[in-house]
Amino acid sequence: MATREAQHKWRLTNRYVKRQLNVMAREHTHRKLDEFAAAFDLRGKGEAVTFSAFVTQALMQRAEFSDEARKILDDAAAAYHRDRDLYIN
Repeated sequence: MATREAQHKWRLTNRYVKRQLNVMAREHTHRKLDEFAAAFDLRGKGEAVTFSAFVTQALMQRAEFSDEARKILDDAAAAYHRDRDLYIN
């Protein structure tokens, strides 16, 4: 864990563009983030989270114009909600 001084310096440096996000996630989620990072040449799990949000946003935008994209998004949301307990508890 970073020292208090290091955390303070990071926050001062990045206060306008970043916020730290600490979340507890199942081991499966950590493994998937590592896989995403490797598959898409990302710099680790933090960037994999950002990339995942970017891909979701892009899919949502595409779904406004494409029935196929809307179906993929709807299916993914339904599957996640159906199996939510596997991912968050």
